[in-house]
Amino acid sequence: MHIITRKRLNEKEYNKAVRLLDSLIDTVGEDENHQLASLMEILGLLIKKYEDEHVPKITEA
Repeated sequence: MHIITRKRLNEKEYNKAVRLLDSLIDTVGEDENHQLASLMEILGLLIKKYEDEHVPKITEA
């Protein structure tokens, strides 16, 4: 899968990864032993990295 082999996601890949993770969550649920659970973890890390770099943090005024 292309988005997993890259260290950084672009916006299109980020959106694709979010949709894929949502679908995996619906399929895998909370089953940590599911064969796709590790893929969910990797996608989550890639998504978090993208959001940390591109999504402004909400600060309290």
